[in-house]
Amino acid sequence: MPPARVWVAAGVAAVPVLLIALQIVAMNEGFQGPLGSLWQDYVGTPKSMSVPWAGLVLALVGISTRRRIIALSAAVTIDVVWAGIRLLAGESFAIGNGPVIVLTGLAAYAWLRWDGTERRNALHAAALGALLILATKVGDVWLHVTIMSRPTVLDEYVLLADHALGDPSWVMGRVLDVLGPVVYGVLHWVYIELPVAAIVVAVWQLRRVVSSGRWPTHYLVRTFLVLGLVGPIVYVIFPVVGPMFAFGADGHGLQLGNYWPSVVPPLDRNPMPMPFDSATPRNCMPSMHTAWALSVFLHTRRDTDGGPAPSVVRWGGAFWLLATVTATLGFGYHYGVDLVAGAVLCLTVESALRDPERGWGWFRVRLVAGGVLVLAVLLLSYRFLPVQMAEYPVLAGTVVLALLAGLAAGFHATWFAGQRQTAASQREVETASH
Repeated sequence: MPPARVWVAAGVAAVPVLLIALQIVAMNEGFQGPLGSLWQDYVGTPKSMSVPWAGLVLALVGISTRRRIIALSAAVTIDVVWAGIRLLAGESFAIGNGPVIVLTGLAAYAWLRWDGTERRNALHAAALGALLILATKVGDVWLHVTIMSRPTVLDEYVLLADHALGDPSWVMGRVLDVLGPVVYGVLHWVYIELPVAAIVVAVWQLRRVVSSGRWPTHYLVRTFLVLGLVGPIVYVIFPVVGPMFAFGADGHGLQLGNYWPSVVPPLDRNPMPMPFDSATPRNCMPSMHTAWALSVFLHTRRDTDGGPAPSVVRWGGAFWLLATVTATLGFGYHYGVDLVAGAVLCLTVESALRDPERGWGWFRVRLVAGGVLVLAVLLLSYRFLPVQMAEYPVLAGTVVLALLAGLAAGFHATWFAGQRQTAASQREVETASH
């Protein structure tokens, strides 16, 4: 077998092992595991109403239009029936059973009845949709793991480091209070529906799969899944709960005071790990919402063939990134330094995955290694130099932002500026030939 297929086969075999292991951990600790949550998606009340549908929509890119209509009709019918049964039984309204059942049936039917390119495209797309759903199940368990493994959090350190950026969470929290409930509602919807935005962009990138019979070498789903695999590892290395919990009214009595967002807490020059509850995930560092929203933004700059993306796609990606960043800070979920770390992580992972046909030359190695180094420097500084960062905020803030700007400049020069020059050269050749 080719090496790529060996890795794919190993990954497929590892998925059930991982799910079973996490289910055992969940049962021992008394919370719902991934297999229990998946069972609820089939015959119970789904935990999420949007993720199952996002998974099915992603799976539909691999089949013909007629079959998409049939699959969507079946999913809607099943959802209506299940939702009606729940309402008649006095339970709350929920949808999501239909797309999971249809996605499973689609994969089984393609495996047993189709062949050739038709079968390969259908199974490829169905696998992506299933991975999206399963990734959310694994992510839910991992949040519990962060609580179990890290009883103390490092928010006192991060607060000091964040002073170098001007305490942006407190600033945006007060701004949102002024803007009122309508803006809050829009930002809240954007924040929780990030997977929907990702699926819209992914479907746009994969829209020509059936007609062309070819998959692009790189698209958003790959970045999303790798970020979800790598980023949460840092949660247990650098546990942080966020301003609204450590310094706000949602700290369940363990907060250091009800400061957020009205008053910036006094700067404590002797930070210490602080014990926290057994309910709040330690999932702030890095900000994965920022990493994922930035990946959406990057993938809406150009089409998969290298050409410019339509203006509606470009503006949509920019809006989602801006709204997500505003929400993460304004809701008190993250500190500013969390966002910087999330952006660095995104640029690093994207540099490792983008344009695989170009290979692993020095242009890629320097970006990936540089991104890993910058992320390590940031985390070490937040942990061991927060007092100095708070005492010299202008210098420290400049260094933090300069590290991010330097990585971003290298990313743009490597992956975007070169594409523009190539496109311009091709246009010159075409003009000369005419």
